[in-house]
Amino acid sequence: MPKFMKMLNNISRSHAIYRHSRIFSEELMPSHISFVMAICRMDGCSQEELARELCLNKSTVARTLTYLEEKGYISRTVLANDKRQFSVSPTDKMRKLLPEIKKASGEWMSLITEGIPEEELDVFISVLERMHTRAREITERQEGDK
Repeated sequence: MPKFMKMLNNISRSHAIYRHSRIFSEELMPSHISFVMAICRMDGCSQEELARELCLNKSTVARTLTYLEEKGYISRTVLANDKRQFSVSPTDKMRKLLPEIKKASGEWMSLITEGIPEEELDVFISVLERMHTRAREITERQEGDK
């Protein structure tokens, strides 16, 4: 099983490198792309929700959001019900990148799944979805134990 995790990690990293080579922004690094996708999908989310969605610690999310805000990709506003939390929204600059990112991701999926029958991909995705759900449950339980 450790080999399985290494393969998934390598696929993910290769995907990040591929997307980065296709995106025309010198300001964004491969690690920022997942933020772009999540922020556009979860417009108005809190930093804490974003950290949970991306499975990252809060300090990493805060640092990255500061960078993205300085570069004009996001806006943050203080939440009315909790002055310590921020709502995160994409700017037009970020929204303009989303189609480019989706296109690169689609190309990547086509390239890596070429020649694999649809039925096999369906089973693989189904298994990954169940593993993803279990992983979330485990980490949420651990966070609750703190």
